[in-house]
Amino acid sequence: MDLAAAERPLNRDIIKYIAMVTMLLNHIANVFLPHGTILYEILVDIGYFTAPTMCYFLVEGYQYTHSKRNYGLRLLGVAVLSQFPFALAIASPYTLNMIFTLLLCFLILVVDEKVPYKSLRILLKGMLTLISIIADWPIFAPVFTMLFRWAGKDRRRIAVAYGTVGFFFFATYRIGGLFTLTDFLLAAASTLGIAASGIVILCFYNGKRIEKGRDFSKWFFYLFYPAHLLALGLIRDFLVFPV
Repeated sequence: MDLAAAERPLNRDIIKYIAMVTMLLNHIANVFLPHGTILYEILVDIGYFTAPTMCYFLVEGYQYTHSKRNYGLRLLGVAVLSQFPFALAIASPYTLNMIFTLLLCFLILVVDEKVPYKSLRILLKGMLTLISIIADWPIFAPVFTMLFRWAGKDRRRIAVAYGTVGFFFFATYRIGGLFTLTDFLLAAASTLGIAASGIVILCFYNGKRIEKGRDFSKWFFYLFYPAHLLALGLIRDFLVFPV
């Protein structure tokens, strides 16, 4: 399916709202459901739509933003604001949240643009990618970002970016252990969210923003992340499983 840009029905903001819903489903699974259950796997896999989508729009937004400095500072501020809710709901305080990962991806774009020497660019981007190990969605998000930067608006390259990371996401589903048929099926299912992101961006994204309510949408996307994590953590600890 390859509609002309004018015929594609989804703008950037609608796709981001979809990504917020898929992220919410992923986090509901991680907060409330036993790992390994069918419903848990379904919701988690749906949630894998979000990270590559946000990486794509990060690269696009970096190109169009009026102030890269303010863009970076917003990411830093929301990352700091989100750390307690993320630790409360999802992970230990020693794992950084996804906004920190996006901040590292942002810095990779800065390095790509500002550092004139290729060898130094490679070194710095490699270091930023390795730092992501202590954050949510490590390695894959920086690699997606670099591939989307390389792809630009070339649809074939964008497809290659999705296919490349999707393959390695599948291949690294279980490292260092026996890869059973069940693992194979779970690994294949885990790539469906990534594939869905690629299909939406390539086939349904029209390259536009919402006409009305742009400021609301922008700040909603920033604030939804810490707000929903805080809500999920509090619901679990005080309503569902009170101490």
